[in-house]
Amino acid sequence: MTSEQGDQLAAQLHVERFPLSAKYDPEWVMENEMGPNVLWLTEALCQVMEIRPDMRVLDMGCGKTMSSIFLAKEYGCQVWATDLWVKPTDNWQRIREAGVEDRVFPIYAEAHALPYADEFFDAIVSLDSYHFFGTDVEYLERHMLKLLKRGGQIGIVTPASPQQIPQTMPEHLEDWLYFMNSIEWWRKHWDRYPDIQVELAEELPDGWRLWLQWEEARDAARGTKEGSDADMLRVDQGRYLGFVRMIGRRREQTNEPSG
Repeated sequence: MTSEQGDQLAAQLHVERFPLSAKYDPEWVMENEMGPNVLWLTEALCQVMEIRPDMRVLDMGCGKTMSSIFLAKEYGCQVWATDLWVKPTDNWQRIREAGVEDRVFPIYAEAHALPYADEFFDAIVSLDSYHFFGTDVEYLERHMLKLLKRGGQIGIVTPASPQQIPQTMPEHLEDWLYFMNSIEWWRKHWDRYPDIQVELAEELPDGWRLWLQWEEARDAARGTKEGSDADMLRVDQGRYLGFVRMIGRRREQTNEPSG
């Protein structure tokens, strides 16, 4: 990539509301992407979630650990970078190159077989991945929430629609979008659990525009539109495409009746 191309990419990836993300090498971000810009999504979540240096954080579905590295660098916490699709040895190399090997620990695990002690984590995050495993009615309660200390928060940013996508798919949308649920669906999904208090469930502000900005930057950097969602996002204009930003807190004690 030429110096001019690098400057252009940096300009395309600059978003005023995400100053921490802007510090990262645009070429590094592009090399390690696995979907919409995960640094933006992580910073957007941290703007409304409590993340402190003394915390142990589970980053579930971390991909190539960009979100985990960001959390360790910007907030000083320890992060267990957990993923099924990326080998931990590859992630460990990225972690070492980023200089956070004392704070980020790569773990290979499937979402339904997490190798952690109950109440081990102070916080749990999942960026652009929770929709792959978290729609199961029993998932949060059976596999994840028990790992979170009481009083701790779980936060996600994941693709979601401002409204439920109709049964007959709108012409401009692709078939894979059948996995998209609405913002309201996600809130109700977590409200079913007596052990969690939903503190926030909202559409990420300008989420579809951020998604489009990312797709356009990636298309320009690659020199191809193959695999791009840019055209679909332009037609949709935020009607069905966007992200949910949701935070829940594990209750200090369950509301379930005793005995």
